Amino acid sequence: MRRNQMTSRLAAAACAMGLLLSGSARAADRTAKPDQVKKMEAALPDKAPAQPAKPRKVLVYGNAEGFVHSSIELGEETIVKLGEKTGAWTATVSNDPASFDDLSSYDGVVLVSTTGHFLLPRKGNEKAKDPSYKQKEHQRMQNLFDFVKKDSKGLAGIHAATDAYYDNRQYGELIGGYFNQHPWNEKVGIKLDHPNSPLTKMFKKNGIDIADEIYQFSPKGKNKEGKEEQTYSRKHDHVLLSLDYTTDGRTAKKGKSPDNDYGVAWTRTAGTGRVFYCSLGHREEIYWNPVILKFYLAGIQYALGDLPDPTAGGRTAAAK
Repeated sequence: MRRNQMTSRLAAAACAMGLLLSGSARAADRTAKPDQVKKMEAALPDKAPAQPAKPRKVLVYGNAEGFVHSSIELGEETIVKLGEKTGAWTATVSNDPASFDDLSSYDGVVLVSTTGHFLLPRKGNEKAKDPSYKQKEHQRMQNLFDFVKKDSKGLAGIHAATDAYYDNRQYGELIGGYFNQHPWNEKVGIKLDHPNSPLTKMFKKNGIDIADEIYQFSPKGKNKEGKEEQTYSRKHDHVLLSLDYTTDGRTAKKGKSPDNDYGVAWTRTAGTGRVFYCSLGHREEIYWNPVILKFYLAGIQYALGDLPDPTAGGRTAAAK
């Protein structure tokens, strides 16, 4: 995409500071592979399922303080291009925790495989040893909670966004669950739990077969009554996709859920805001799967408030 001279200078300055301030501008070591981007661009949908109520701005954040997925940069670029191609949003890409100091200019935040304490710098960064960063981290997380729960904004999580902040139960409740192993990294069946949802219209009625790393979710922390409670729960999560363990006898045996319930994607409300999460996105080829790209697009539009889902009911994560 052609840029004028001023935009190019701003992008270069942003990269030098480590804060990636425009669409696809990013530091050299955080650039998606051109051949993969080309495949992704060829698979992008032409149209968004909903007309934005107003121009939307999205922060795409891919910092990972824990395990760093090789697909993060492609995932970031995918969210940028989805918005550009369909007009659903414009995106700012960042891996700088300082981006969460002020979220007021955004309508939504998209977390792309953000593992560990992602509001700290990546491991190896000397700044992570600075005690003042813990205080900043706490405030930045509170800013995210307030952004969604009080300011009626949106949060979307891709893949490893649930592999984070196990010591902060509010985060687990916000995103809808905590990662606990990935027994499957193979071709599996994914079924539709709500085939009539506007978020799942791109799938065939019998779901989809796909190869990717599939998560199971586990209880972490205690609820207000002091009882251990699973953060992933259909009481709170409006599950859109889940693992179809009936397609292969080996599939169910790999997991540890007593009821063989392995959610893959869901929505939930949090205070006055909305959350969309999808655990697909470990493998790079997920980001040039045209059906999954349409699903990401619809899910993020739900989080932004542009695509209502009447099948979601009243599931909610309480405001705090």
